[in-house]
Amino acid sequence: KMFRNRFWVSLLLSIPVLLYSPMIQQWLGFTMPGFPGSPWIAPVFATIIFLYGGVPFLRMAMPEIRNGQPGMMTLISLAISVAFIYSWAALVIAPGAGFFWELVTLIDVMLFGHWMEMRSVRQASSALDELARLMPDIAERILPGGGTEEIPVARVAVGDLVLVRPGGTVPADGDVVEGRSEVSEAMITGESRPVKKAIDDDVIAGTVNSGDSSLR
Repeated sequence: KMFRNRFWVSLLLSIPVLLYSPMIQQWLGFTMPGFPGSPWIAPVFATIIFLYGGVPFLRMAMPEIRNGQPGMMTLISLAISVAFIYSWAALVIAPGAGFFWELVTLIDVMLFGHWMEMRSVRQASSALDELARLMPDIAERILPGGGTEEIPVARVAVGDLVLVRPGGTVPADGDVVEGRSEVSEAMITGESRPVKKAIDDDVIAGTVNSGDSSLR
């Protein structure tokens, strides 16, 4: 939400920067009306965007720098900082030579990209939570004598033989060693049709034995 809000605010503030950038006007063949102070529109609005939309990247880059492990945030911070400092220096030395419109565009793109990234991460986390809720709490483990006992799924170990009755949920990833049935994998793969399972076929935790026979 932070990246989303800062993106939309920065995008709106970028409009006057783009409109009053000489290079943009030259490329698109238009001229904005001038007024006292109009040359300061791009620098002032670009500075606001840098402080509002760019500083968060600098803050997130600090841990990377302290740990001696520069990453994406360090690269973004370096790019926008160099553009910001150079643009203000150029404004003093050679007015009109700054990169203010490039600066705000870069910040907008980075904010949008990280908004989409965080959105994807949140959706993936939600999907994993949904999958976790599909997992059963109890597994029916088959004992050496042929009987069964109910145990928490967390106690299922490699090599255990479990019984999955019709309508039951597979408690862990594994292979079928006995039985033949159909398993619904819709919650995992999206495939609506049940998949036939027989000896040596693999089964996925969270899928449902939708056939009329038990699997082991």
